[in-house]
Amino acid sequence: MIVGLTGGIGSGKSTVLELFVKLGAIPFIADIEAKQLMVLNLELVEQIKLLFGEDAYKNGKLNRAYIASIVFNDKSKLSRLNKLVHPKVREHFNEFVKNNAGKIIIYEAAILFESGSNELCDSIITVIADKDIRIKRILKRDSITKEEIESRMKNQLNDEEKVLKSNFVIKNHSLEATKQQVSVIFDVLVKMNIS
Repeated sequence: MIVGLTGGIGSGKSTVLELFVKLGAIPFIADIEAKQLMVLNLELVEQIKLLFGEDAYKNGKLNRAYIASIVFNDKSKLSRLNKLVHPKVREHFNEFVKNNAGKIIIYEAAILFESGSNELCDSIITVIADKDIRIKRILKRDSITKEEIESRMKNQLNDEEKVLKSNFVIKNHSLEATKQQVSVIFDVLVKMNIS
């Protein structure tokens, strides 16, 4: 069973994913897999260099700051990058599923709907939190400005749209309440996976 897990930047997807993993789910973090493929998949590396130039890589590593400075200010470049990366992530995920048959796999992706990855999922969970809480979390976690955070938020589907397309919603305002919500949803998923 493939369960999509999404939510806006700073909503607490990673925390929710950890809670599901503790209960026995198998994680697939699309963002991490994409970043690895952008360095290890030679075909993809060449395509990214064609799109962004040689500065896209420094010492064999993806120059994430350089690419972020472009894509979060140019939606067409972001779209073109996604069209290169998402098919490679999907291929990689299909192999991952073959190796984890019969288990509950959590496919975690910030842009689950935007990338079309929701089509891979049997159920979808959206994690939400108030915008102020999200911004505080990101300021604490990342070394980016409030303006950069809001720019990234604008490039993601809003919570209302995600909620409408989801089977489950987790309101992530306190860890204890979130743990309870995860536990209830996981029990439902297990029952769905058995039937």
